[in-house]
Amino acid sequence: MSRELISNFSMIDVGGKRHTDRRAVAAGSIDLGPNAFVKVRDKTLPKGDCFPMAEIAGVNGAKQCAAMLPMCHPLPLDQVLVTFELDHDAQAVRVFCEAAAHAKTGVEMEALAGVNAALLCIWDLCKGTDPVLRLRDVELLTKTGGKSGVWINADAQIPDWVMERLPTQTPLEGRSIAVVVMSDRASDGTYADESGQYLVDSLAEMGATVCQYTVIPDDAEAIESTVLGISEAHDPHVILCTGGTGPGPRDLTPVVLKSHLNPELPGLGEWLRGESAVYTKTAWLSRMGGGLIGRSLIITLPGSLQAVKECFGIFMEGLPKAIVMIEKQGRKGRL
Repeated sequence: MSRELISNFSMIDVGGKRHTDRRAVAAGSIDLGPNAFVKVRDKTLPKGDCFPMAEIAGVNGAKQCAAMLPMCHPLPLDQVLVTFELDHDAQAVRVFCEAAAHAKTGVEMEALAGVNAALLCIWDLCKGTDPVLRLRDVELLTKTGGKSGVWINADAQIPDWVMERLPTQTPLEGRSIAVVVMSDRASDGTYADESGQYLVDSLAEMGATVCQYTVIPDDAEAIESTVLGISEAHDPHVILCTGGTGPGPRDLTPVVLKSHLNPELPGLGEWLRGESAVYTKTAWLSRMGGGLIGRSLIITLPGSLQAVKECFGIFMEGLPKAIVMIEKQGRKGRL
């Protein structure tokens, strides 16, 4: 007997994504009649001050988002903040909801659910005073985390306090970083380097100065002379090496650089392998890692473009602070 499988909807599978810090801010307004606005402002509504109750409703709305929207993933919210702004000219209240979580997917729907719940609570408390009410301009203002990084709604009116809380989009501004690609085939022109170019472009977007970008073969002497030469000539904050970290006989990068690392930082490789295991279960085969050569932080990465993209998203969560910590430990004389 034949069977026909029918499925109208599909919740997005986020199993292969990493947990990252997510944050979103949404807003919306409710237009009040003149009588209701005065009572809201003076906290004299018959049912009481609307703001404490609307704040609770907003927090509860954000927490109940997955129960109301079937395709939303239940998220362990770390924080929900609901705030209000009185617009005296428009006789309106603007509601803001900020939601945060360490999760695999974003929290924008939770923020929007919180806004709507708070607005409806204000409506419920005001309807007996003035039934002519209107909700408007419910929108997402900002969101951060995940692959999109920092997203800002260019069409929205965003208060300064929201913008001030956003992480900088150029966290590597004033930092000097070199990129070295170890690849026999890329160096001889068999194919164009992609992983190193991705790093160069991504670093530039984040404000870094790429002091050198070079592609060399998987050769011990070339690796040693190139990395040490860059450290001596440019004294960069970071040297990113991609390629030569696998288990193959031509994967020489960790072996060549190990004797020059002072100190070696074993936690770096452990962190990258642990986080990369979300994407590929064979991450343990990689010998990526790093340490210090001179005053430069060395990070050795796999050679494939996809692996470099994944690892870049991982170590960028801590790289700006790591540079500051290294400077505090004795790195001086650079911006």
